Amino acid sequence: MFYYVLKYVLLGPVLRLLFRPRIEGLEHIPADGAAIVAGNHLSFSDHFLMPAIIRRRITFLAKAEYFTGPGVKGRLTASFFRGVGQIPVDRSGKEAGKAAIREGLGVLGKGELLGIYPEGTRSHDGRLYKGKVGVAVMAIRGQVPVVPCAMVGTFEIQPPGQKIPNIRRVTIRFGEPLDFSRYAGLENEKAAVRAVTDEIMYAILGLSGQEYVDRYAADVKAEEARQAPPKRFPRLRH
Repeated sequence: MFYYVLKYVLLGPVLRLLFRPRIEGLEHIPADGAAIVAGNHLSFSDHFLMPAIIRRRITFLAKAEYFTGPGVKGRLTASFFRGVGQIPVDRSGKEAGKAAIREGLGVLGKGELLGIYPEGTRSHDGRLYKGKVGVAVMAIRGQVPVVPCAMVGTFEIQPPGQKIPNIRRVTIRFGEPLDFSRYAGLENEKAAVRAVTDEIMYAILGLSGQEYVDRYAADVKAEEARQAPPKRFPRLRH
């Protein structure tokens, strides 16, 4: 109930008014039945803009940190994400990927839409990074189509670290559903899931026009953090 109040009364109309999204290819979202919507991830605003324009309810696998923040702000954030039906997933540890796949298949098993960002994290520089194979495992095992999606302009409205978004127009594009039924039974084969994931990322790239980086975003972020010069703090005068 809270999901639809936000979508049609509180948040959705405001987002449409402020950002005036151009919507392309919305007809590619299946009218019913299970499907995965796989998109690029450029901004915190993506969590709200895409669901606001899709007619059906869509459930995303959200990082667990959104549900465990301290203080009043943390509790409000957790309540919001639970209210809109998002599922917390712990991204740390060896079992993280399995947990995400299990939760995602649960959504698909109910005939619903599952939203996922195959890059695994937000792009810190606006480029498109190598996709993780969990989306492929879910598509093959769940025997569902994958609709590629590109968010265009959301990096500019709210780049990493910016809390209040800039007001400007964005574009949301959906591509034709991708059918991976030819890979049935191969969800445990590394070559198969890599091929499926790369095909999904290539479709997203064609919609977004981003520069592609054949590395995981998390690895690039970690490397850049190690190479960054140490912060200098002014000496205290006694």
